Amino acid sequence: MIIAVDGPTASGKGTIAKALAAHFGLPLLDTGLLYRAVGRQVELAGGNPDDPATALAACNFPPALLNDDSLRTEAAGGYASRVSVHPEVREALYQRQRAFALQPGGAVLDGRDIGTVIAPEAEVKLYITASVAARAHRRWLEMTGRGLDVALADIERDIAARDARDMGRADAPLKAAPDALVLDTTHFAREAAIEAAIKAVEARAAAH
Repeated sequence: MIIAVDGPTASGKGTIAKALAAHFGLPLLDTGLLYRAVGRQVELAGGNPDDPATALAACNFPPALLNDDSLRTEAAGGYASRVSVHPEVREALYQRQRAFALQPGGAVLDGRDIGTVIAPEAEVKLYITASVAARAHRRWLEMTGRGLDVALADIERDIAARDARDMGRADAPLKAAPDALVLDTTHFAREAAIEAAIKAVEARAAAH
């Protein structure tokens, strides 16, 4: 069974994807980490993430970079959003994601174009979303909890800008697949969102 989990940043899709993988005993790929690694590689090289050639070259990042804690920062997320607009980058990472999705037994993939591009044949497609204000507040709590001094207004502005980039790009824009179940987590606590997602997967899987 392939489970595609898509949605914008800080919607809770990462948390839900991890919970689904654990519940159903499936391997998990956070595809956003691949783009964050590309963006981080550009940054380490002092390059411009808006330049297609520079971003494409960074797709040859060392595997160890995927374990770098800096990939979880807001800065890395911003770089990832910028390099992901380039079709060359998306094509370079496509085969890696596709192979993971098609492995025997199935998999859970968390990203922004899993149900629409990477694994359109997925038996279960979820699109996790929430209001910009709710997502910004979650990210603010997460960051201040780590001792970072950040302004909620700045985070909200960054998330809105990232949404515009991700949804507006010409190649594989962020959007719900026509047959995806849209789960709005704006008013959901963490456990309630996970429970709703598990029930949704079980229902969709039973229908196949």
